[in-house]
Amino acid sequence: MESSTTGLVLCSLLWTVCAQVPVVSIEPKAAGVRQGESVSFRCRVVSGSQPVRLEWKRTNNSPLADNVKIGPDGSVLTIANARINNQGQYRCVATNSAGRSTMTTLLTIKYSPKVQVTPVGPLRVRVGEPVSLECRATGKPRPTVTWQRNGTPLVTTATEDNNTMQVAAAGPEHAGVWVCQAQNSEGIVEVKVEVIVEGVQGGATAPMASVSAAELIAVEGKTVTMQCQASGSPPPVISWSKLRAPLPWQHTVEGGVLTLTSLGRQDSGQYICNATNIHGYSEAYTQLEVDSPPYTTILPDQLKLRPGDALRLQCLAHGSHPIAFHWTRVGRATMPAGAETTKEGKLLIGRVKLVDSGTYRCVATNHVGSSEATAKVTVKGQPGQSHNPT
Repeated sequence: MESSTTGLVLCSLLWTVCAQVPVVSIEPKAAGVRQGESVSFRCRVVSGSQPVRLEWKRTNNSPLADNVKIGPDGSVLTIANARINNQGQYRCVATNSAGRSTMTTLLTIKYSPKVQVTPVGPLRVRVGEPVSLECRATGKPRPTVTWQRNGTPLVTTATEDNNTMQVAAAGPEHAGVWVCQAQNSEGIVEVKVEVIVEGVQGGATAPMASVSAAELIAVEGKTVTMQCQASGSPPPVISWSKLRAPLPWQHTVEGGVLTLTSLGRQDSGQYICNATNIHGYSEAYTQLEVDSPPYTTILPDQLKLRPGDALRLQCLAHGSHPIAFHWTRVGRATMPAGAETTKEGKLLIGRVKLVDSGTYRCVATNHVGSSEATAKVTVKGQPGQSHNPT
């Protein structure tokens, strides 16, 4: 009896030996995704006395957004159709009888640059007057900002979020199209300002190119046309190119109009109209996005439950928005009694029964087409502990 009492005292004094505080890790440790994409983080229990309860929280203690989903056992956090407000740190909290521990991960939402130039053009100045143009750019990752005039790179005064182009005294050589370009890994955006220097003799002018649409959306397999016009004296020559890639094989150019046929997803990108004469050149851009049907997955794709457990399945789809979700049960005309679905693609059953076993299908549909994914649900045994795979 004395040795047993001594053991209890030692166990109380050395609690970490008898019951270990959980240790967890998160995969991945950090992630960066584009707006509209989905990402998952998994919190794994490395060591510690069972049972261990897992929770996910924002490090700033704000509530999880409505597009943040937690897996059935609490280990997997999924962010569907990521938005800017999802950016930040997320904390996995592991708790058992010995205590608690935490681990954090960082989510970064990437987006293409947005540019604002002040003042907006056309800007008229007289010979000898100063010229000042400010370009502010935002984006993630932070974009690189450069200035050009009639195709020639310019030296600017740069601060953290803006580049200012200044000329102490305008001369004939400063007339033309000034271009602020912001670039990061997600894209390139340009804003043009025409500067007119009054008091310059002669009627010759550098080109000024423009496109009929800065952004175009098309569907796989279809045809799209891009129109470019340009002013200048003498009349400029117009040509088309594609950023970082050759023009698609199936293309034609006639009278400043670029036509692409039998579109594929690889044809998405930025197309450049270039207008050139003896006084310089000017560029205008059209961003083409080729839409495609959704690509659908279900999280998790296999689920083992006991009678009375809760069923939670999340349907995720990559593709052109908006996307609608529809759940069915393979081989059955109707869904189980009590089944609930949401417009975000979630399937819920509060308490499953043995007869709820089977294969469940999610069909995701957008204006281009549809695709489906299935998940296998097995319900067996007596009511009690669930067996969700981790």
